Amino acid sequence: MKNLKRVAPLLAASALLAGCATSSQPDPRDPWEGANRGIYQFNDAVDRAVLRPVAEFYTFVTPQPARNCIHNVFSNLGEIWSATNSFLQARGHDFFNTLGRFLLNTTMGVGGCFDVASANGARKIPNDFGITLGVWGVGQGPYVVLPLLGPSTVRDGAGTAVGVFGNIVNVREIDNVRVRNSLWGLEVVDTRASLLEASKTVDRTAIDPYSFVRDAYLQRRNAQVLQRTGGADGADNLPDYSDDEDDVEPAAGQK
Repeated sequence: MKNLKRVAPLLAASALLAGCATSSQPDPRDPWEGANRGIYQFNDAVDRAVLRPVAEFYTFVTPQPARNCIHNVFSNLGEIWSATNSFLQARGHDFFNTLGRFLLNTTMGVGGCFDVASANGARKIPNDFGITLGVWGVGQGPYVVLPLLGPSTVRDGAGTAVGVFGNIVNVREIDNVRVRNSLWGLEVVDTRASLLEASKTVDRTAIDPYSFVRDAYLQRRNAQVLQRTGGADGADNLPDYSDDEDDVEPAAGQK
């Protein structure tokens, strides 16, 4: 582990330098493409060496019902933050629906293990502070790939930072260090496992995986803001690149 901590910064720096060359036809949404590609390569290397194998082993040894329960519990914990953002966006209907989902799944769904709300027609409404900023009129800014976290924008990066401190219903608030770290690790593995099929799709079909992930991410984030502002009819028909409507990103930035 100590050696990994020493080598990781060197790998990150090497990947960043390797991607510093600019594209001959840069995408105006991605002015930092050279650096972003370097970070993407670093994330991809970490993902293929560590996260993906762990996620594949997890899906192999853990029965599907148990995986569903774990995934639903973590998803349920995020409902309060989603509801908070719906409130900040002045979307009262979404706020009460999401709060109702949380209460129903926490009680009747045994702490969120069973998604009783979805079974009764109350669909999940993914939301976060990055979307809230978009609803408030803040531009998305340049596309950026965050180390280990993956696709983002300047706006979404700020939203992620606010979410770390604003979302108090999560495993980070547990006082017991061992329990907290164990649950956090399980959450990372669950998130990565939920995106294994998406990763396989990218590997099979994308000529340039970096551009594929970037375009899919920007398209979906734009659609989420438009859905809440009424800026475009039919935004709900745009493709959903997340798992089961959860607005989660793989830990190593791979879709």
